[in-house]
Amino acid sequence: MINIVKGTKDILPQDAAQWQNMEAKALEVFSKYGYKEIRTPVFEATELFSRGVGDTTDIVNKEMYTFEKNERSLTLRPENTAGVVRSYIENGMSRLSAPVKLWYKGPMFRYERPQAGRQRQFHQVGVEMFGIKDAAADAEVILTAVDYLNALGLCDLEVEINSLGCPECREGYKIRIKAELKKDFDSLCPDCQSRFEKNPLRILDCKVPSCQALVAGIHKDFICGGCAQHFEQVLSYLDALKIKYTVNKMIVRGLDYYNRTVFEIKSNNLGSQNAVCGGGRYDSLVKTLGGEDTPAVGWAMGMERLNSLIAPIEPQKLDAYIVSNSTTAAFGLAQELRGAGLSVEFDLSNKKFTKQLEKAAKTAEFALILGEDEVENNTVSVKNLSTAEQITVKRSEICTILLRK
Repeated sequence: MINIVKGTKDILPQDAAQWQNMEAKALEVFSKYGYKEIRTPVFEATELFSRGVGDTTDIVNKEMYTFEKNERSLTLRPENTAGVVRSYIENGMSRLSAPVKLWYKGPMFRYERPQAGRQRQFHQVGVEMFGIKDAAADAEVILTAVDYLNALGLCDLEVEINSLGCPECREGYKIRIKAELKKDFDSLCPDCQSRFEKNPLRILDCKVPSCQALVAGIHKDFICGGCAQHFEQVLSYLDALKIKYTVNKMIVRGLDYYNRTVFEIKSNNLGSQNAVCGGGRYDSLVKTLGGEDTPAVGWAMGMERLNSLIAPIEPQKLDAYIVSNSTTAAFGLAQELRGAGLSVEFDLSNKKFTKQLEKAAKTAEFALILGEDEVENNTVSVKNLSTAEQITVKRSEICTILLRK
């Protein structure tokens, strides 16, 4: 027997309703904000991620699934912002009236240790907004995320937010971090020792307790006046929208393209692993990948994580199950009802009536009985499987009766 690959999971029929609900709510909520769905390929040129995500990140250094084809390096997408930006540039979306609002859903791939709510093939839903530099765009994408989570029944949320500043003020901060940590370099974990030269800002995001203790005393108010004003404006919009938030100076996010606003949204239902959404502003990414200088902001959510938090949804029952030993008659009635928009099934193997009724009781709202008498008299016996009430009606009336009920 060939087993499923470690780090992947089947989404079985009994679970599919939950996923369909998450996807349907995404379309419903994001459409209200003017977002249009985009679907990008699941693999891209490796350079897209090394340039876009950043060659100092764990994703690029450790987690990408990369393969060679015809002397070209290709990578299964570990995240989708870079792919959406590539499509934005390649398809000339900069010519569209700003803001350009896009949303996506689909599988991503990272080679990391599988754990609760995280797999090597996982799914994300996310939004990206291009063309608006004002802090109102930051506030709206956060509001969109909160509304989407609320629509899924997640209301116990906490927004944590920070500003990373612009590239200029951030460079000065990197120098300060290195100066303050130089004496403690040998006490840093191996990953942070590597980050010390390549990207010292990411040391703030380390989850190793000893590293957290070392960075706790570093002065974190470093952003310039313009970035501080932008951040205060974001917070004032959140106040006006009555979105609860906490400023957390330790949030830096794990991707190099972020600048100014970064945020995470947390739910209190998953213990220590409670972040369900992460995002921020990435004003330099479009230009980095070959496009025009374009402000942008967005976020992504792990759908496996969401799935573990929301209340289970019962699979929808069939409208009717036809109980009959006449396959021809059952086919005819089933197709008539399906043509009217009803969901209908019958037993293709012609089991005994009792077995068919048992199946009907488990899977449908109504049993439609087509015995010899019903076929001969051109009638149908209709049994309400919730109340056990049963009536016999003319064959020509069955569509109208079921649609009414």
